[in-house]
Amino acid sequence: MKRLHISMNVTNLEQSVGFYSTLFGSSPTLLKSDYAQWMLDDPRVNFVLEQSNAAGFGHAGIQTESEDELQSVFDRLIEAEAPYLPEGTTNCCYHKSEKSWTMDPDGTPWEAFYTLHETTDRGVSNLSAEQLACCAAEATEAANTEASDCCAAEATSTTATSCCEGSTTESAEAETSGCCAQVRSCC
Repeated sequence: MKRLHISMNVTNLEQSVGFYSTLFGSSPTLLKSDYAQWMLDDPRVNFVLEQSNAAGFGHAGIQTESEDELQSVFDRLIEAEAPYLPEGTTNCCYHKSEKSWTMDPDGTPWEAFYTLHETTDRGVSNLSAEQLACCAAEATEAANTEASDCCAAEATSTTATSCCEGSTTESAEAETSGCCAQVRSCC
């Protein structure tokens, strides 16, 4: 069974933990000096607060309970013909997870992930700010046009060019139904 994931940036973690603990009727399941997480069953959500200089919505996601279930979500991310950014196995937010990212047509970041285990280290994403910005820009562009130049359905040559890094991917990896998300390493 999948679980909705919501990550919020907060400027005062202690105050926010108090508010959300009251709202949810429970204390965080994981609490660090810069991070709080509630794994709720009603509603079924993985709700996270992250200490930040700027408050607001961080990102949304879908957490799976198995690797098979995760692959199914990854397949749907690709099918949605939105930017697709596989991150792979990463240690981030006090958990080791397998994950990929996308952006909705308005540029809202979404991750799909399977948590392997909790860690003691906060860790960092394997993705650069430039890669995430590229995906956000492409999501906005894709919402306004049918397909960008490199994302056109005609990506059937022996190589497909990456919009973000100028790299190429062999055609064996470039099996696409009209979305460069499947042929690029950055989006």
